[in-house]
Amino acid sequence: MDKYSREELTAALRAVNSIINKCEKAQEKFPEGNSHHTLLSNRLKAMYISKSLIEEAITKNIL
Repeated sequence: MDKYSREELTAALRAVNSIINKCEKAQEKFPEGNSHHTLLSNRLKAMYISKSLIEEAITKNIL
């Protein structure tokens, strides 16, 4: 994996948090079981994983 600076990781984390926020708001507009709701659920899972990995990288970068 490429090395990223703390600033790049922090900017990526802000972007991922923004996407999570937007997906959560959009998901509320669709009933559970709807294809849009399912798509947003899958995107949210991916974004939560991304967020976790970025936070881990930031922590390792600081140490």
